[in-house]
Amino acid sequence: MALTVGDFVARRLHDWGVRRIYGYPGDGINGVTAGLRRLGKIDFIQVRHEESAAFAACAHAKYGGGAPGVCLATSGPGAVHLLNGLYDAKLDHQPVVAVVGQQPRTAIGANYMQEIDLGNLFKDVASEYVGLASHPAQMRHLIDRAIRIALAERTVTCVIVPNDIQEAEAKPAEKPPHKHGFVHSGLGAARGQALPADDDLERAAEVLNQGQRVAILVGQGALGAGPQVAQVAEILGAGVAKALLGKAVLPDTLPYVTGAIGMLGTKPSWQMMQRCDTLLTIGSNMPYSEFLPKEGSARGVQIDIDPRMLGVRFPNEVNLAGDSGATLDALTPLLEHKLDGFWRAQIEDWVRDWWRVVEARAMNKADPINGQRVFWELSAQLPDRVMITCDCGSATGWYARDVKLREGMFGSTSGTLATMGSALPYAIAAKFAHPDRPCIALVGDGAMQMDGLNELITVAKYWQRWSDPRLVVLVLNNRDLSYVTWEQRAMAGDIRFEASQDLPDVRYAEWGKLLGLGGIRVERPEDVAPAWTEAFSADRPFVLETIVDTNVPPLPPHVTLEQATAITRAVFKGDPDRAAIIRQSFRDLIEDFVPHPG
Repeated sequence: MALTVGDFVARRLHDWGVRRIYGYPGDGINGVTAGLRRLGKIDFIQVRHEESAAFAACAHAKYGGGAPGVCLATSGPGAVHLLNGLYDAKLDHQPVVAVVGQQPRTAIGANYMQEIDLGNLFKDVASEYVGLASHPAQMRHLIDRAIRIALAERTVTCVIVPNDIQEAEAKPAEKPPHKHGFVHSGLGAARGQALPADDDLERAAEVLNQGQRVAILVGQGALGAGPQVAQVAEILGAGVAKALLGKAVLPDTLPYVTGAIGMLGTKPSWQMMQRCDTLLTIGSNMPYSEFLPKEGSARGVQIDIDPRMLGVRFPNEVNLAGDSGATLDALTPLLEHKLDGFWRAQIEDWVRDWWRVVEARAMNKADPINGQRVFWELSAQLPDRVMITCDCGSATGWYARDVKLREGMFGSTSGTLATMGSALPYAIAAKFAHPDRPCIALVGDGAMQMDGLNELITVAKYWQRWSDPRLVVLVLNNRDLSYVTWEQRAMAGDIRFEASQDLPDVRYAEWGKLLGLGGIRVERPEDVAPAWTEAFSADRPFVLETIVDTNVPPLPPHVTLEQATAITRAVFKGDPDRAAIIRQSFRDLIEDFVPHPG
């Protein structure tokens, strides 16, 4: 049998280093899936929904799976389903290539079955490159450019292949004719080490050296540059706050790491930003400017590999376009050690006090379990080298504040799109990227009902291929879309709308056991720590379902007058949970002033 274009696509992807594709089949992409089958060198991971395939491809890039993440879908409905996961990758700057099918060329424009204008559909999410094949000889450069651009721009690209081209003879794709109008591309992508100009480095050093109270903010652009960040922090006597996607840059165990910043941030990060006189931002585009120093109160220096993102959130005095690690290496010799340790000592005092507050809040009574306690107990039992995925919702706040990452651990979430439904697909991809490492997915019941229940089927299908079978899925079961509920109260001053917020009480642990996984439902706070021990000791993936109190407030690090007023309005309007709101909010707020002894 002659090789087809579908065979060529599979081989070309393999030549680029692709060893795993997440997807779901369909007649619009059958030629490519047949090519993957015949090649037999790329692992096709069948998820339950194309959205999960795109999430997993994004996580493949985030968790270091090698090459770009690749997802595959059929035409029409399958292609549409990819979009949310692809936007997650685009907004978090992850290299992902989507390979999608299309109806035959002869049917395009004929209002044909499942025909969608896929070029227009993908032109925003894959704005750097969307390639539509109209001739077999195009396939070589379409694949080459899609991968090279995804890697170079850290973004999403898309290749659309009509199904009649997939079945065509591969010869023109393998070796296009050597004549006008045909393109001969090649393999290989190189990425240089971007560095700022010397005079910009000197100006940045001058600003940082003159600062007496230096604060550092790191984001995902600083991942891999932790040692350089730590060295600069020591020289400048600075504290380090972390945007959500930068949580793994430095361990939370360091005494000068103030933790998360923003709506899900910590009090010491807030205090540091309000009192610093100099701000060094490294690889972060944290959107909430109100949590940064007030304009005019601090000088600013920013490092980012993308010049378009410099000076977007804060009016910096010096902007440095360059790779975080390489730029810090070049900047460090120009920095002067701060001899007065008062600022660093102040930061470390704030951090010590904060961890006592966090523990005290976690131990506050709730009905029946305080969600903060679930995460506090987790920190004490985190396995070495663990990978953590976190969904969006209440789980995000407890992950950002309560979980203490140690050296060698890694965690991520849908940071910029902040979409629900990402944690289970992320965890599956993380386990395939590193099957020898334990993994934890932190999921609310809303996200679990979106796609988590279905993706547990994917876990059940593949887990025996992982050398370390530990994948613990924590489900926070409070029968409420609680983060949205609190947003309604704090931002709109509105009462809880039961019709939109109530969720069915699903037996998540029992569903896991029905699939052949481990599982336990925890309904008492004293059982939380033993349940984590059981989960991490299991010989298979494990669903840890905890019945938590929806009225434990996800308090921001600084409660504004507007937020307090809005919640008060909601209470006096007759919120159905008003008594519990008052009780739990008072308990957590009081810990800021009179924390339990620790």
